[in-house]
Amino acid sequence: MAVNCKDYDFSQIEPHWQSFWANDDTFHADDVSDKPKYYVLDMFPYPSGAGLHIGHPEGYTASDALKRFKKSQGYNTLHPMGWDAFGLPTEQYAIKTGQHPASTTAQNIQRFRAQLEQLGFTYNWDREINTTDPHYFKWTQWIFLQLFKHGLAYVDEKPVWWCPALSTVLANEEVIDGKSERGDHPVERRALRQWVLRITTYAEKLLEGLDDLDWPDSTRRLQKNWIGKSHGAEVDFALEDLPDDTLTVFTTRPDTLFGVTYMVLAPEHPLVDALVKADKAAAIEQYRQAAARKSDLERAETAKEKTGMFTGAYAINPINNERIPIWVADYVLMSYGTGAIMAVPAHDERDYAFAQTFDLPIKRVIGLKGKEPELPFVAEGHMLHSGEYDHLPSAEGKQKIIAALQAQHRGKATVNYKLRDWLFSRQRYWGEPFPIMWVTPEDYAALVATDTSVFKNLLPEQAVTCNMHGSPYCAVPVPPGHLPLPLPEVESYQPSGSGESPLAHAQDWLHIHLHIATGDTRPANGQSPEPGWIAAQRETNTMPQWAGSCWYYLRYVDPRNTDALIGTAKERYWGTPDLYIGGAEHAVLHLLYARFWHRFLFDIGVVQDPEPFKKLFHQGIILGEDGEKMSKSRGNVVNPETIIADYGADALRMYLMFLGPLAAMKPWNTQGIEGIARFLRKTWREYIDTEGSLNGKIKAQHQDDAETLKVLHETIKKVTDDYEGLQFNTAISQMMICLNRLAKVEQFSRTTAETFLQLLAPLAPHIAEELWQRMGNPASIANAPWPTHDASKIVSDQIKIIIQVNGKLRGELQVPKSISKEDILSLAKTQDRVASNLADKSIVKEIYVPGKIVNFVVK
Repeated sequence: MAVNCKDYDFSQIEPHWQSFWANDDTFHADDVSDKPKYYVLDMFPYPSGAGLHIGHPEGYTASDALKRFKKSQGYNTLHPMGWDAFGLPTEQYAIKTGQHPASTTAQNIQRFRAQLEQLGFTYNWDREINTTDPHYFKWTQWIFLQLFKHGLAYVDEKPVWWCPALSTVLANEEVIDGKSERGDHPVERRALRQWVLRITTYAEKLLEGLDDLDWPDSTRRLQKNWIGKSHGAEVDFALEDLPDDTLTVFTTRPDTLFGVTYMVLAPEHPLVDALVKADKAAAIEQYRQAAARKSDLERAETAKEKTGMFTGAYAINPINNERIPIWVADYVLMSYGTGAIMAVPAHDERDYAFAQTFDLPIKRVIGLKGKEPELPFVAEGHMLHSGEYDHLPSAEGKQKIIAALQAQHRGKATVNYKLRDWLFSRQRYWGEPFPIMWVTPEDYAALVATDTSVFKNLLPEQAVTCNMHGSPYCAVPVPPGHLPLPLPEVESYQPSGSGESPLAHAQDWLHIHLHIATGDTRPANGQSPEPGWIAAQRETNTMPQWAGSCWYYLRYVDPRNTDALIGTAKERYWGTPDLYIGGAEHAVLHLLYARFWHRFLFDIGVVQDPEPFKKLFHQGIILGEDGEKMSKSRGNVVNPETIIADYGADALRMYLMFLGPLAAMKPWNTQGIEGIARFLRKTWREYIDTEGSLNGKIKAQHQDDAETLKVLHETIKKVTDDYEGLQFNTAISQMMICLNRLAKVEQFSRTTAETFLQLLAPLAPHIAEELWQRMGNPASIANAPWPTHDASKIVSDQIKIIIQVNGKLRGELQVPKSISKEDILSLAKTQDRVASNLADKSIVKEIYVPGKIVNFVVK
């Protein structure tokens, strides 16, 4: 039933239809259907206390419009929403206020959802998921257990940011210029026990898979660069003072080996302590401590001033036995390659800058025939000053030098990746608990030896071990039947001060007895275990926020399944999203991590497709009216709720899509939304008269004139094509042209009126639904079949002829298709600019390309 209002009152109309769609379940997605499926997915948000910002509804409007459009085309559509709700900000708020993170999360979700509903988004709320819900993270934990079982999860000591003043580990985003964001305290690198995932095992698959994806080129390039595949060689340099050790480097340019004038170790390299001479030890240790306070990004910055120190030690170049000095410098990272480089300053920009700073030798060993290009010369060319390899092209020299190194057992051809294994631990409370228990090696052996143990098929081939509190321990998985492993209640969310998470405070949860056969657990309470039980303690690290967002798109398909992550039949029907829309800020890590997990799930038979997101689209950023990024400090933030209150949700939706191409960065303009609001009011007036009744211009039996039909069918075709291509701004422009035509005519048909509303409905659904109902249609406009254009109505009996003189444009004609060549030539000569260019000249030739061009050749 329509709203009882004469004028276009969006404040009444929009809540009414939002309630109708929800109560009617208009946009329900069937689990399995004979219809073709269309699954459109938004990158789900972190539900912050600040609520929605104007950037959220931009992408969400596009996906909602596409979902409505596809439903009208006859698809079974899925458009779900959920919450990426674990994370650091909520925990920090808990520390500050004493409010439990779960309470804060619930409040934030409630606000977010209300704001989304206010915009008329047709999410399948019956499939809503929340990464902090134990019924959800049960399966996050289950996936981790599969990674663990297949040897893709291990424990290692890794460097993290540590703040002594706060006695806590800080995330990268909490460290600014070497100091804590909170309190401005100095921070340092400290090695802590971490869970790590072997994403490097999948480096080649992740690289190859990019070739088949319909993604923005820039995003694919970012992924490829992050994986960073390089072909080259590992080269072993003997050490003058350590005859039993070698210094191994990876290089993509073995053809430059004759140009090595110094070596560089990363400050963290394990050989530094053994190589540094006693008189330099104190200074180098101070340098290493300073380097530990810098981020990898700061250290790798090419424009920064180069720093370093000579160790006093030397290496031996395996290609010519030259003695090479070894330096320590922070521009070399332990996280890339081997943590050591052979420096060739003549042919590498960073090496060149370092050599100039410290007045080190620079040897040119690559050049161009007949030229001596400026240094550093980083391209390939011909080898110089390289012994028997002189004058060889670089590519040929590389292969010959690698072969020589291999023959001498001093090197080998290899492939290197910049991609490092995924640091998967956080020393926080508000995250998924690891489903891992730690036991002594003796008790682990007892588990393995017990034939009736539930753990027999859960343990990896090689035990995952670590040292805790000075003693060795082995990792034991929580049996899947005992999942989820929930978070315990803790008195304080403050970090422990020892580098462990607040979970270390939960003694009854932490220290347990474990039944060898069943996997049952109970609090230890300081007691010794009974026969058949062993002492264990739980893992105190939690998973990163990335964990829950790695696979959420799968759970939407089957969100209430208690027996499996996703049911086979549903997975085979829905598969993966047909379109994934989200911000470019997730172009690397989220997409890479999700692809890794999905590839793994494919390999173990959980999903049928190796890639999670075949088609990806990044919406552009909306700037403030001043052209700057929106921020509270600039005072240029646009609040969606304010815009809805002033103009309505339909106007906001349409304006967000009308601002410019969806992928483009564009500034907000409040004056612009006024234009959209006028368009909606004009639409209302064409359908509803001043008394609130259906406009008398709309006639059921009226026959529209040819021009009206031409504009209508052009609009059907244009809008359909533009919706398919996410070109919503040009679709709106075409609808404006169509509305202008309807405003000009005295009458138009009911069919034309309904068709226009159908085209408008995906973007402005509330007004379209209201007018559709007022026209007497009993069912929702969402269920009406999408209109198709009649090509014959678009065909014009006019053609445009371009007129040229000596190949230069001089005019054009609109003429009937039936016109003869002779008449076209005669008309063409009468055009002002054509006539002036023909005056006092002889026409040598008259060229006519039928239906396209006339060209007069003159002299």
